[in-house]
Amino acid sequence: MSSEGVDEAGWDLEPGDESAPLVEAVGRLVRLCREAAGMRVADFAEAIGYGEDMIRKIERGARIPRPEFLDRADELLNAGGHLKAFKEDMEKARYPKKVRELKELEDRAVELMQYSNHNIQGLLQTQEYARALYEMRQPALTSDVVEREIAARMSRKSIFEREPAPTLSFVQEQVTLERPLGGKMVLRRQLQHLLKVGRLRNVTLQVMPTDCEEHAGVQGLIQVLKFADGTAVGRCDGAFNGRPVSNPKDLRILELRYGMIRAQALTPRESLAFIERTLGEL
Repeated sequence: MSSEGVDEAGWDLEPGDESAPLVEAVGRLVRLCREAAGMRVADFAEAIGYGEDMIRKIERGARIPRPEFLDRADELLNAGGHLKAFKEDMEKARYPKKVRELKELEDRAVELMQYSNHNIQGLLQTQEYARALYEMRQPALTSDVVEREIAARMSRKSIFEREPAPTLSFVQEQVTLERPLGGKMVLRRQLQHLLKVGRLRNVTLQVMPTDCEEHAGVQGLIQVLKFADGTAVGRCDGAFNGRPVSNPKDLRILELRYGMIRAQALTPRESLAFIERTLGEL
């Protein structure tokens, strides 16, 4: 059995992760079901196709079991669906805590405003573009972490499928549409995806041209999410020490900056035309 196959049993649990008690409980359940079936760790590992060490990690709650692992374990151990019942919980637990928290906010948002200046905004990324970004991180991430981060990022794209649809506004720096991160074909497919998303009725996509002589976004990334109850949360790289803010005074500052950025950027129609031209030149 290759080490690559062994690693597919699950994901490492981050220290201090709030999902730890649930992951540990599922691990104990796996052990109880294995013992009830009269199987040793070695026997179970051989039957399910993973290493003994990986099984022990799962049973002690140090490894988050993948949904397919729970499916196979449920059948092998005759667990009667008790292990399968935790598939959705383990799917959510595998995402980093910060991503889970962000996705919960995005799932509640009725309006989202996002300005990005270094790369295509996460919600707009294709899977291969996201992979390119994570694989070029320094120091290098492990393959397990890369796959976990990509899956987490792609899970957030469910915001485009919500009903009623939230209002989504994105402003991208021109350079993010021209820098061929991952290669020209990756960028080509990314731009094609942007054109598709930019034509959705609830989405506004704008480009901030490089030759703009006035720019309200010099302090970096801006993100604002508004909720149905009238509350909101926002963040800016160059303000409030980069921390999320929710008080009206700070939010007004972020909304003012974002409003100026939108006014200085190309219109949505001009932006889609710009993306089409850039795509044609690749």
